[in-house]
Amino acid sequence: MNISLPDVLKSFVDEQVADRGYGTSSEYVRELIRRERDKEELRTMLLAGANSGPGRLVDDAYFAELRALARDEAAE
Repeated sequence: MNISLPDVLKSFVDEQVADRGYGTSSEYVRELIRRERDKEELRTMLLAGANSGPGRLVDDAYFAELRALARDEAAE
């Protein structure tokens, strides 16, 4: 894949590569794409959680149940 950038953006990318320790402009662009992908995945998970209905009250009893489950699984 080839990407054409105007000189202003190419200069910006070159500065980022130099300042942030990337070996090439391709490494920098790949990192930007990974970050965007991660943001989209997080957004999807947050929306799924928001649309999943009411949650459970997280109180002492909730954590006591979690500890009991962990003990039971560790004993197996």
